[in-house]
Amino acid sequence: QVRLEESGGGSVQAGDSINLSCTAPGRTIKTFTMAWFRQAPGKEREFVAAHAFHGGRTSYADSVKSRFAISRDSAKNMVFLQMNNLKPEDTAIYYCAAGIRLTGLGVRESYNYWGLGTQVTVSS
Repeated sequence: QVRLEESGGGSVQAGDSINLSCTAPGRTIKTFTMAWFRQAPGKEREFVAAHAFHGGRTSYADSVKSRFAISRDSAKNMVFLQMNNLKPEDTAIYYCAAGIRLTGLGVRESYNYWGLGTQVTVSS
């Protein structure tokens, strides 16, 4: 019943930056923990970053914490993933997710709603 829509993906070169966006048309995300996961070909979906619904608490995968930043703009009802200094290994489909009553910020099964994903391709 909650539709998430990602945008902002594309093809870039190593070292470039991309800002992904996610929103839920017709719904508020204010009370949800929001997260980004990604899935590369042949690999399972992995946790990237999460932003709790309260206090701005965030969590990152070790591989991205120095380069990526998740943020929320309540007025715009959007969550963002700013990705800097992109590397070829960041190439994946990036999925926005929303959840409540999580067992853990990085636990895939905790999230109730998912977007269809947006492709990010990084060439060297």
